[in-house]
Order: sequence, then structure tokens, then C-alpha cells
Amino acid sequence: MPSVGVKLYSVFFKFLLKHRLQNRIQSSGDESSSDPFGVTTRPEESVAAPNPLFTDGVATKDIHIDPLTSLSVRIFLPESALKPLEPSTSAGVYSGKARNLNNLAGSDLLIRRNSLGSSNSLLSHKVESRRSSYGFTTGSSSPEAGSSDVYRGYSPSSSGGNSRKLPVMLQFHGGGWVSGSNDSVANDFFCRRMAKHCDIIVLAVGYRLAPENRYPAAYEDGFKVLKWLGKQANLAECNKSMGNSRRPGGEVKKSEVNKHIVDAFGASLVEPWLATHADPSRCVLLGVSCGANIADYVARKAIEAGQNLDPVKVVAQVLMYPFFIGSVPTQSEIKQANSYFYDKPMCILAWKLFLPEEEFSLDHPAANPLVPGRGPPLKFMPPTLTIVAEHDWMRDRAIAYSEELRKVNVDAPVLEYKDAVHEFATLDMLLRTPQAQACAEDIAIWAKKYISLRGHEFSY
Repeated sequence: MPSVGVKLYSVFFKFLLKHRLQNRIQSSGDESSSDPFGVTTRPEESVAAPNPLFTDGVATKDIHIDPLTSLSVRIFLPESALKPLEPSTSAGVYSGKARNLNNLAGSDLLIRRNSLGSSNSLLSHKVESRRSSYGFTTGSSSPEAGSSDVYRGYSPSSSGGNSRKLPVMLQFHGGGWVSGSNDSVANDFFCRRMAKHCDIIVLAVGYRLAPENRYPAAYEDGFKVLKWLGKQANLAECNKSMGNSRRPGGEVKKSEVNKHIVDAFGASLVEPWLATHADPSRCVLLGVSCGANIADYVARKAIEAGQNLDPVKVVAQVLMYPFFIGSVPTQSEIKQANSYFYDKPMCILAWKLFLPEEEFSLDHPAANPLVPGRGPPLKFMPPTLTIVAEHDWMRDRAIAYSEELRKVNVDAPVLEYKDAVHEFATLDMLLRTPQAQACAEDIAIWAKKYISLRGHEFSY
């Protein structure tokens, strides 16, 4: 059973969430709630500021990618991207982890114990030398005192030819459609952990919240970020072919602007971190709670888009306690309807705020993954890892969806965590528990099978 502290915090959390949902329902009829620009965070949300320096091994920056909406992304770049691959990295270095992964991929349902040992040393990479501030080469001293307008964060070097390419993860936060944000303190911590454990560039998506923007706004935002990633990759290739000549430290002369793809204001359209270090052909989707619903939708749209998304390829997805529901209740929905943190009545309120009134149904394609006619056949879905918690009323439907994927030969293992609650690995209070740490490690072990290059990091 969960600890007494978790139970007490759950009572407080549900009281606060119910109050906020009721306020959203009362204000959902206002004219201001139909603003297409939307909001991606709430005033009561604790936000972590971006840090373009590798203070704790991960640099971050925020980008507003759509001028017509509030859609934004936060990029998490692990420091390991600065370290070139060493030829000594061989297939047998991590043979022990590889054996563990084979056991994981071959099983349908794994029950995990409460606490697992940490293996941070396996997945983290320490870099002896860092590339420092914009306008300075590696190993240079601090900037001059008078240059206060100089960007002091990480900027890729002008040569970029030998830079390390990392896979990309699109991460969709939870919050019951009406709360949460990609730059919240809890989500920032979780994305940093995933970036370091998986050795991956994380793009945390700040999608528009309900009820200001109801379905399908959040779903469309998720797919729009995937298309933006592909556009960035194509622009980077075009920029490279046009001759990207830059002075040491990344400074661009005014006379060289015509050699870069720029917008009407002269700003570069190419995101330098992604252009230098991202490999979009190894893209993973990860969704937390309602974000898992978005990830599943984006995977379906990627299948429909096919080669139109090149060079982006979704190679796997991770659904963490997905926010699924249906009109015919499952056993867990009956027995655990009043479970911890997110009980069923409050989740139905969240769905009422998210779905348009004329479309509201618990069997809506966005809510129930088991209804027929939800897009491309399941056999085309990418490998899917599903994370569920023992004390979560949504667990049975998530497991049933995973079983449907396995019936059509999709690699779709399920990890069920004993004595765990909904959002046990992402909620602010639970982020530092052994289970949360173990969950991140388990995701990294499974994802490495699909994002690692043979001979790099792991070999299978």
C-alpha cells in the first residue's frame, strides 16, 4: 500500500484539483475561453526557468514555434552530445544491460518490486571539457566585463561536422487536459532525468490547455511539433548546402546573412541545437497521463503521413499510465474508481472540459483506444511500452490496449509497478522515490533497443 504521506497528499491534491475543475467549468462559457491563441500553463503552476548552460548535465531553452498559437517546446540537450563517440565503444560493453533488455522485450507483463537499485553510472556521461559561452571557443576565459549583451549559453561550434547526433524524444506532460505545463518544475526534472538516462534530446511540448482550447487543439499541437521537427531537419540540410560559414564561436557577419535561411526579420530559421545534434530518424514519443493519449494520436498521424514526414521517423512510443476511459467500465474502474490523486469522477469532469459539448462521450476516439475506426490498423503502430500502476483505476484499459497491439505482432510490453499510484514517476512529490528512479531506468533500457546505433552504447 502507498505510504501515509502519499495518502495524505492525495487527499489534499484531489480537493485542490476538484476546486480547480469546478472553476474551469464555471468559466468555460465565457467568450475569453474561445481564444485560439490559448494558454500552455496556469498562474498557480511552479515554473522552472530555462538554463542554456550544462549546470547539471543538461542545457535547456524555450522556443515558441507557432506565431498563431501559444504552442512552444522546451529543448533538453544532454551534455553527452558534446562528447564525440569513442571508437573503443564496443558491442560487449553493456552486455549485462542487453541481457536485461532481452528479458524485458520478450515478456508481456512484468511486475516490478517497490525499490530497485540505481544505475545512473551506466547511462550518464561526464564530459571533461565543455563548450562555453556564445562567442568563445572551448577552453576560453570568461567574457569581457563590458559585453553584457553577449549570449552566455551553449552555442554549437561552426565546424559541426564531427558533432554527435542523438535521437529525439517528444514528451507530452500530464495534468488532465486543464493543467500542467512543459516548463513546470516537476516536468523539467523528469525531462532532465530522461535526457540523461536515455542519452537523448527531449522536446517537452507545451500544448494548449482546455477549456480555452478543446479537442482537437492539444492533439493537433502534438502533431504540429513533429512536423516542425522534420522542417528543422530539412532546413538544416538546406543551410548546410548553402555554405554555413561562421567565425569561431558562432558569430555571423552581416555580410554573411545571405548564406543563411532567415525570416523577414533576418533571424535564422534553423534551430542550432537540433541542427547540430539531433537525429530525427530516431524519434521516440513519450506521453504522461493525458499526454499519453496525445502521443498515441501523434503516432497514428505519423503513420498516415508516411514519407511526408521524412526524415522524421517514429521508432517507438512510451505510454505512461495513459488517460484512457470508456462507457463500459473495466474491473479496475469498478474496484478502484476512488483511487489516489485522480479518481474517476474528477477525470470525467476533465473530459467534459476537454471534449466539445456536442461530441462528449466516454467512447470518443480520443478517450477510448478500443473503439473501432480509430485510424490506421494497429499492426502499423510503432513498438509501444506501457507503464501502469497497481493502484490506478485506468490500468486495465491501458493493459487491454497493449494486448490488442500484441495480437498484431507489435512489440508492446507492459510494466506494472506494485503499490504505485497514478503519476508515481512524474508527480512532484514522488519524483525522487526509488520507484520513480527505477521507472526512468526501465524506460531507458527498453528505448535503447530502438534508438541506439549498432556498435554505439548498446548492441543487440
